[in-house]
Amino acid sequence: MIEIPSDLHKDLVPLAFLLGTWAGAGVHDFPGAEKCNFGQEVTFSHDGRDFLEYRSHTWVLDNDGNKVRPLESESGFWRIDGSRKVEVTMTRDDGVIEIWYGEMADKKPQIDLFTDAVARTAASRPYTGGKRLYGYVKSDLMWVGEKQTPEVELRPYMSAHLKKVVTPEDVERWAKALPDDMPDDGIAFFK
Repeated sequence: MIEIPSDLHKDLVPLAFLLGTWAGAGVHDFPGAEKCNFGQEVTFSHDGRDFLEYRSHTWVLDNDGNKVRPLESESGFWRIDGSRKVEVTMTRDDGVIEIWYGEMADKKPQIDLFTDAVARTAASRPYTGGKRLYGYVKSDLMWVGEKQTPEVELRPYMSAHLKKVVTPEDVERWAKALPDDMPDDGIAFFK
């Protein structure tokens, strides 16, 4: 279920499906880096202005699904214009700053992004650009990222399947929205 908060900036309504905290797992595989399964938590939030704030943390998982160590962290800001063009500014923990442009698909919650500009600190690893696809599929958030370096052509390197995290505030809001004529026994509700 996609909810549109009453205080969400009107320009951001097409991105409302991203709002909230998402958690799940995925696969990381890129030449020269450790191939691994990873866990991820992503949060998209807003404060009424014309952008979404984005934060993502990933960590390496062992074969039993336990956290081993941090993998990557990134944060940024997402905007969309009236013609469904999306722009993202992103900063990563490895010393990379990116500007992404793309667009939202017509009549479905899917976003394709491509890097337009990349800046790197002296400590960062080689990186020249990327591509990402985000999609809202059967109430889940799925994404795949591609990247390229001077030595490696553009290729997939990370993908994840994330589920929406339900907060106590969500449960309270949903409970308040239930109709007043709910059956008292609870059993009749499921018949």
